Order: sequence, then structure tokens, then C-alpha cells
Amino acid sequence: MNLIKEGHNVTVHYKGTLSDGSEFDNSRSRGTPLEFEVGSGQLIKGFDEAVRGMGFGEVKTFKLAPDDAYGHFNPAAVQEYPKGAFPEDYEFVIGATVEGHSPEGAPLVAKIVSSTEDTVTLDLNHPLAGKDLTFEIEVLDYTDSGE
Repeated sequence: MNLIKEGHNVTVHYKGTLSDGSEFDNSRSRGTPLEFEVGSGQLIKGFDEAVRGMGFGEVKTFKLAPDDAYGHFNPAAVQEYPKGAFPEDYEFVIGATVEGHSPEGAPLVAKIVSSTEDTVTLDLNHPLAGKDLTFEIEVLDYTDSGE
């Protein structure tokens, strides 16, 4: 029996939960399985590593610490920006997500933490940074990328 290894194209269903049991993602609920190439860097390290050695139809539950998931919360990623950097009619809602680009042109997603008359404080950390994650995955299919 061939098992999943680096370079295989894998299709899985997964459910992700936090330490308190609340669900943050579920491919079955969306009706779309996840497809990726093992070892390609498309996914968080711990998820990619967890599918290695699994077989067709196998189900596995595993926990990831922040180091193997989205990293630790970085206080330096919470920064204040001038409201003038936003469109004139922009509505600043605490907790809302803001999308934009870094000075280098890379896409950014941030959450509005607070707002004053002239500035807005944005949290650029990934929403799951600093959190322990539990995943349940089921292997639906896999093939060698050369097949």
C-alpha cells in the first residue's frame, strides 16, 4: 500500500477547532474538499506534515501548537495608521477586516482594533496566531504529481 509522501497531490476533508471546541473551519460545511501538493508550502507546516504517511480513506485527528500553525501573536503587528491613508468615505468599524497592500505591494489583511479622530489601530496578525488548533482530516484521494 502506497502512503502519502512529499510531492503527492492530496484531496482531504477537514474540520478545524480551537481549544474551547469551537469550529473555525470545515471543508464539509463548505462542500468543497481541500486539494494541495504535499511539501509545496501551500499549507501550514503542521497540517502538511500530518498527512504524510496516511492512506486512502484514513481519518486522523491531531493538535498543532502555534509554531506549527500560524505562529505566535506578535504585538509589533498591532500598529496605528493615519485615517488619511483610507478612502475619504471609509467607515471604521471595530472588529471589521481591512484589506490593502504593504508599501512593497504585498496583500495585507488586518482587523480594526480601535479608532480615534485621526488614526486607526490595525492588528496585522493572522486571526489564528497564538492559538492551539485541532484538525480532523479524512483522505479522499491522492496521486503522485507525476501520475
